[in-house]
Amino acid sequence: MNAMDVRVTGRVQGVSYRAWTKSEAEKAGLSGWVRNHGDGSVVAHFEGSAAALAEMKRHLYSGPAASQVEHVIAVDTEPQNISGFEIRETLGA
Repeated sequence: MNAMDVRVTGRVQGVSYRAWTKSEAEKAGLSGWVRNHGDGSVVAHFEGSAAALAEMKRHLYSGPAASQVEHVIAVDTEPQNISGFEIRETLGA
């Protein structure tokens, strides 16, 4: 089991980016969570195989049609043994 924390910047709030991320993560068999951050970015935590994480990172650059992704910053981290994938409340302001 591998894990990564991600911050996505650009026009990623108000464009269904979180719902799209949840859908893509579930298709890839990943667990974790995604949430808006008060600074306008979207942050997420993903857990799964190294191959699935690498593919998810590539997908995050695309996002849903209305998004305009500028940066995807991913950092390897420790798995938290999360079951399922959820959209969480906005963090910070």
